Amino acid sequence: MADVSTQFLTFRDDAPFRLRSGGELPEVTIAYETWGELNEDRSNAILLFHALSGSHHACGRNPEIPGVGDLWQPEMHNGWWEDLIGPGKALDTDRYFIICANYLGGCYGSTGPASDDPRTGKPYGGSFPQVTAADQVDFQARLLDSLGIGTLHATVGPSVGGLVALSFATLLPDRVQRVISIASGYKTTVLNRLILFEQILAIENDPFFNGGNYYDNGRPDYGLALARMISHKTFVHIDAFERRARRDVIPEKEMLAWYKVRDQFQSYMLAQGKKFVKRFDANTYLRIIDLWSHFNPTGEASSDTSAKPLERCAAADQKWLVFSIDSDFCFYPEEQAELVTHLREAGVDPMHITVHSDKGHDSFLLEPHLYTPHIQWILAQ
Repeated sequence: MADVSTQFLTFRDDAPFRLRSGGELPEVTIAYETWGELNEDRSNAILLFHALSGSHHACGRNPEIPGVGDLWQPEMHNGWWEDLIGPGKALDTDRYFIICANYLGGCYGSTGPASDDPRTGKPYGGSFPQVTAADQVDFQARLLDSLGIGTLHATVGPSVGGLVALSFATLLPDRVQRVISIASGYKTTVLNRLILFEQILAIENDPFFNGGNYYDNGRPDYGLALARMISHKTFVHIDAFERRARRDVIPEKEMLAWYKVRDQFQSYMLAQGKKFVKRFDANTYLRIIDLWSHFNPTGEASSDTSAKPLERCAAADQKWLVFSIDSDFCFYPEEQAELVTHLREAGVDPMHITVHSDKGHDSFLLEPHLYTPHIQWILAQ
């Protein structure tokens, strides 16, 4: 496994970076990594969008990211898509130049709530603005411009990354030829909005949250751990819980005062929550789940029907590959079916693959062999 380093690009234009919510940032830094080589005419680039709590470190080994500190835990050192990126793999680095960037609002090197506001010299904290999928498109388009990449060979997005890939395809249709959406959808369902709202409440009601201004006073670890536990049960199929949960119960002394953990499933979920708070920032988590909760490509494109934004994809002759996972409790298969329906209504003929798995939403991380042949096929078209 080759070592890789995070690269940084800072934009300090005379004009601030303006967000769709009306907020603005005087300067922005984007953290990213690349694999493979950009060809002479810059036509072989693939832009990969990461999931909710993921990072730009998708492949190789990266033991340290400058400025990230303790959040870069050992479990993050190896890339999260190691089995899909590399020579001869789904994203073949002998043929393609792969780019993955940390989201705006992130906590792994890109400008986010924990970054210092150059106007005050202190972390943005709660003053960091709302971020949308369209803002992520604008943010990463700046990176592509700086690399001299006009049109992408493809964009790839699993989970929440699929929402950003969809926004990229509809807002900048002439800048991407192929779109691969994995376990994602067209819009945020009412069920997901409610689940995301539960997580927001968990963090907001932590006594240390302080409106997002907690960097000098202790982090809202209880709230973030609870939020992660709420979300984690949608990522893992219930049958997989039984396989993953240890048979012994770990006594819990730090987070519970009266209640006694009595079974291995409760113990497993507590362990997941406690592990997560060591590697993620609560303010970043809130920004990304807010992006997800309010995702609306129809509104972003100022359209009055669901098919209209996708008509731009048809006009650009984009090729689409959409993956469903039949055991997914996070983005249900019906959500990909809706996306496929709207694509067809718009004049795009997508390839729709249903992956049969007992691993739930996490299948795209754990079972590369189920995705590789189809990804290789569409990239070669």
